[in-house]
Amino acid sequence: MMKPTENTHRNFYGRRAGKTLRPTQKAHLAEDLAALSPGAVSLAENPERRPLDLAARFGPRPVWVEIGFGGGEHMVHQAARNPEVAVIGCEPFINGVAMLLGKIRKAGVSNVAVYPGDARDLFDVLPAGSVARAFLLYPDPWPKRRHHQRRFVNQSHLAPLVEVLAPGAEFRIATDIPDYTRQALIEVPKAGFVLESHSGTAWEDWISTRYEQKALREGRTPEYLTFRKP
Repeated sequence: MMKPTENTHRNFYGRRAGKTLRPTQKAHLAEDLAALSPGAVSLAENPERRPLDLAARFGPRPVWVEIGFGGGEHMVHQAARNPEVAVIGCEPFINGVAMLLGKIRKAGVSNVAVYPGDARDLFDVLPAGSVARAFLLYPDPWPKRRHHQRRFVNQSHLAPLVEVLAPGAEFRIATDIPDYTRQALIEVPKAGFVLESHSGTAWEDWISTRYEQKALREGRTPEYLTFRKP
């Protein structure tokens, strides 16, 4: 797969910022974010798209990736529960990044890295077969039909994801949007994944997120899908 260059332009349709950050959140961004970088990820800092040295950054730990971590509840939960694993989170919404940094401080977890940008940039520089598990939890549903191509479960996102996943790696999706589930069940196997489970019951190690709680309050039913790279 051809890697983007510094002249490559990628469309990004989500929000990058929301309400004004609190002073403590601004302090967390200024004091903590740089130290939590997984390495040179962005096109600006790594125009040649050199692969990250994950062993130098994390040691021998297996690497998990959370695509769009929202407020960071699940990412910190998994890092605390699995200290033998390194968890990289991608999130372009800076308010979510600031919330995560506060949770990292409170939990005291050190086996995490944060990329405040598009997950596709991270996929460019992750070594092939280097990720043991990936999470896509309550992604932006892009409900209008004309926007469905913006959903993560399209081949432009899934193809680079499957490349960086190790053989046997797990890909988990949680959503409360039936049409998102429908599209995932079509597109994810096309990318080379095998469906292992599709259930209304969450995984054993699950922690309910703010997005799931909102879905439940509004009467929507969450679905949990597990795929695996053969």
